Amino acid sequence: MEILVVDDASTDETPSVAAELGACVLRLPENSGPAAARNHGARQARGDVLLFVDADVVVERGTVDRVLMTFAQHPEVAAVFGSYDATPRAPGVVSRYRNLLHHFMHQSGHTEASTFWAGCGAIRRAVFHDVGGFDERRFPRSSIEDIELGHRLRRSGHRILLDKTLQATHLKRWSLGSLLRTDVTRRAIPWSRLVLDTRAIPDTLNLAWKERVCGALVAVAGLSLPLIALRLEVAALTLAALVAVLVMNRKLHHFFFRRGGLWFVVACIALHLLYYVYSGFSFLYAWLEHCVRLPRLSPAARPKLPG
Repeated sequence: MEILVVDDASTDETPSVAAELGACVLRLPENSGPAAARNHGARQARGDVLLFVDADVVVERGTVDRVLMTFAQHPEVAAVFGSYDATPRAPGVVSRYRNLLHHFMHQSGHTEASTFWAGCGAIRRAVFHDVGGFDERRFPRSSIEDIELGHRLRRSGHRILLDKTLQATHLKRWSLGSLLRTDVTRRAIPWSRLVLDTRAIPDTLNLAWKERVCGALVAVAGLSLPLIALRLEVAALTLAALVAVLVMNRKLHHFFFRRGGLWFVVACIALHLLYYVYSGFSFLYAWLEHCVRLPRLSPAARPKLPG
């Protein structure tokens, strides 16, 4: 086993600390983003399995053994990933909501996955190189480079497993501003573009049918809200749409309640409704962009995924 730390032109003491602890430090001359950094590490790795761990993630003891056991028991599986655990270290409502939401989504997802997660995810090295690794040209900054890699893996006929026992602690602190910027510009819009370009909508995680229905119901509630001033009976439609969203997310709300109590779940409900709003606008933006772009391109010139 080897531990490789890719220093993506950091400005702190990461290289010296990692080296003192026995890791092999690989330094990039300029900040190139996680896709390029992971690819650089993968090119230097000698093992048969690549286990990616983000810099703000702490893995549990036994993680490596768990990954190796999964690959040994399932030789046909190309990749496996886990989730954040239910004990994020960053305080604050927004940080706890965002990290716990990730945990709940992954713990509720299908074991047979249609995506990949590089926060704590492993892939066979030969398969990784065969499909071209992470697309560092398309994703020069942190985005959905792991999701897009998972799509190429599945398109190439490889199996990906979501191992719900493979959990890690997330250290990242979120503010409302950083949450909105990241979710909209680096996740929702790029993910919507990927869906529209590939015409593939997997029924899992954030794209599960329930999530799509909830997004549509929040849109109905938002569009009908201004009409209440004209016709009071429209309020029943708005209320019914919101109640339906609450009912469909009752397990998530119960989970939030167990983790933080009444006021925490109330705040999380508000944040989650906001999540549906900006996700819907992001998809609408990507769809309009897609409609404007397609007529200008011949079928041969339309964007294609690498691999």
